[in-house]
Formats: sequence, structure tokens, C-alpha cells
Amino acid sequence: MAYPDDLLSEQEHVVVHSHPHFKMLIFPTLALLVTVGAGTWLAILAKDASAPWNSAGLIAIGVVALVLVVWLFLAPLVRWRTTHFIVTTDRLIAREGVLKRTGIDIPMGRINSVQFEHGLLDRVFGCGTLIIESASDEPLRFEDIPHVEKVHTVIYREVNDNPYDDYRPGAPQQPQQTTPLPPQGGGHPPRGERRR
Repeated sequence: MAYPDDLLSEQEHVVVHSHPHFKMLIFPTLALLVTVGAGTWLAILAKDASAPWNSAGLIAIGVVALVLVVWLFLAPLVRWRTTHFIVTTDRLIAREGVLKRTGIDIPMGRINSVQFEHGLLDRVFGCGTLIIESASDEPLRFEDIPHVEKVHTVIYREVNDNPYDDYRPGAPQQPQQTTPLPPQGGGHPPRGERRR
């Protein structure tokens, strides 16, 4: 089973599954480019040094560059990839971490309110912070959620469980059944049934 299907109960279905917005990888990507550029420039300078120092300089530059790439780029990339924000028909699931995993599950019935907020930069990138108030003491904040307004709406609909307001992506929408009203006073038949 693929993640998060192995977390689900029998009648539970995933509505939203996302990682944090890619904007959290902008600074790590810049750090990678700066490290590679600076490392290349220093390697060219070290190459011109005298015989024993040129190879020692190249090894030192390579080791420092490797440590910086792992620390500033690969670690945030793995953290981003292993952070999951999932909304199902029954609960909200959040998981993060590689060596030390943390997670929280909030049943839909325990959610009291759901809010979102996003500043100018978040609006440019199309993400934001989701604030969930449940039976716990303090509201939980989930940052860098992509399409935060849509996720907010989906959670609101799942919490309300209103059959006329349910939205299921990909499912055909059922037309609302209406019952005709009985004729009002005077005994006239409804307008569509009058004789001509």
C-alpha cells in the first residue's frame, strides 16, 4: 500500500494530500547554487597552487562543499519530502520528520473551527497558514499549506457534513430533489397544470 493508504480505516478516503509549499525550498536551492559556485571558484584557485597544496586544497574544498550541500540543501529537501498534510473523510493527519517522526491525528468531529491566514508573499506563492481549533488547549498551526483557501473550504465541508454542501472531487454532483408545494388557497391548480 502507498502512503497514506496504509493509515486509513475501511471506509476512510483521502480528500487532500500535500507536502508543504515548495517556497520552503527557495533558500536551500539558493544555498546549493552559492555553494557550488563558490566551490568551483575556490577549486580553480587551488589548482594553481604548488604541488602538495593543490591536492590538499581541492580535498578540503570538496569536503566543506559536501557538508554544506548536505546540511543546507539535502536535509531541508528530505524534511520537505517527508512532511505530509492529509485530510480524509474522518480526520486530519499531519506527519513530519525522518529520524524522529512526529504526527498528529485530529478527528473531524473534534474540530471546532478552521481558519487560514496568508500575507502578501504567501498570496504570491498561493499558500498560507492553516489554524485548527480542536478540543485541545491551543490552536494548531500548519504553515506553508498549498492552496490554503481550498483546503480550508474542504475541511469546513467535512466538519459540517452537510449533505447539500458536500464536495467530493471527481464524484458526480447529485441534483437536489425538490417537492412541489401544495396549491395555495382558492383551489387553483399549480401554474404549470392550468388548462389552456
